[in-house]
Amino acid sequence: MPVAVELDRVTYRYPGGKAGIFDLTLQLQQGELVVCIGPSGCGKTTLLKLIAGFFRPESGVVRLGGQDMTHTSVASRGCGIVFQSYALFPHMRVWENVAYPLRVRGIDVAQRRRRADEMLEMVGLAGMAERLPAQLSGGQQQRVALARALAFEPKALLLDEPLSALDAATRVAMRDEVRRIQKMQNIAALLITHDQDEALSLADRIAVLKDGRLVQCDTPAAIYDRPVDGFVAGFVGRANVLEGRAAGPEHGDFALGRLRTPPHGLRDGAPLKALIRPERLEPLADGAGDDTNVFEVRVLKDRFFGATRQLDLSIGEAVLKLETTSRAALSRVRIPVAAVQFLSNP
Repeated sequence: MPVAVELDRVTYRYPGGKAGIFDLTLQLQQGELVVCIGPSGCGKTTLLKLIAGFFRPESGVVRLGGQDMTHTSVASRGCGIVFQSYALFPHMRVWENVAYPLRVRGIDVAQRRRRADEMLEMVGLAGMAERLPAQLSGGQQQRVALARALAFEPKALLLDEPLSALDAATRVAMRDEVRRIQKMQNIAALLITHDQDEALSLADRIAVLKDGRLVQCDTPAAIYDRPVDGFVAGFVGRANVLEGRAAGPEHGDFALGRLRTPPHGLRDGAPLKALIRPERLEPLADGAGDDTNVFEVRVLKDRFFGATRQLDLSIGEAVLKLETTSRAALSRVRIPVAAVQFLSNP
């Protein structure tokens, strides 16, 4: 697939020099949806603004469709942008909002109306063209904003927390709608979000930022199952991160006790950092199975979520999280050897 958007070693600093984007390289393929996540202030929205042209980098190159657009205007870049606030014109009818990018490009009114009607049908709002934004629900307004961003056939679609103002049920429904429309249009898209479920369920790839730097960019499964370091492991999903020391080629000593692990290749006493996802812990019935990595537990907290329970367990000197569908009382757990992953130190 051709590269639609590329940032090549881009740096942008805010006044003071401590915040911004630093030496960041990222590519979006045609038809790919990349979701950018990270803590508040990590540079997610700055990254989007650099692509859109609101900010100009102090070094590096921004390319759209293979063309160097580093120093061009917002209008010349031709990116469709959807904001958290929708930014619809309250005095314009729905179709006029959708057609506005065509209006500023000098397209005649008949063509604008035809294109607006096509886009409204695509987002499921074909019968609402004559309404005003105030007559729509939040989810419907977001669909109008999405239709407007795509009406002029942009080079890329940039979405800045587009679903965060919606209620939970509408938000889940709109995730699927955004994905459907993005794939239908075969457009490269960058979506900024704080919602990890949104990122994991929507993305072709997830870009994780920390302090303005790209820590890892990979598929959702790789980000979750093979995080590059402790920061990514702790930020994406729920995680048990244990620090200990090697104790033989396939063991480590941790606060919970001695744990059998996959081979780690470290000398005895070398530091180890391990990740165990909460759903990988196995509740045990009394007398079940062998005793490899079986530990007595004390339940500190037990939260019921209907389909699952989330528990905090005291094991030795450690506290571990467990997620399970079991409703039974819990006194022992097994940590499968394959559930133990090694992390670098950050």
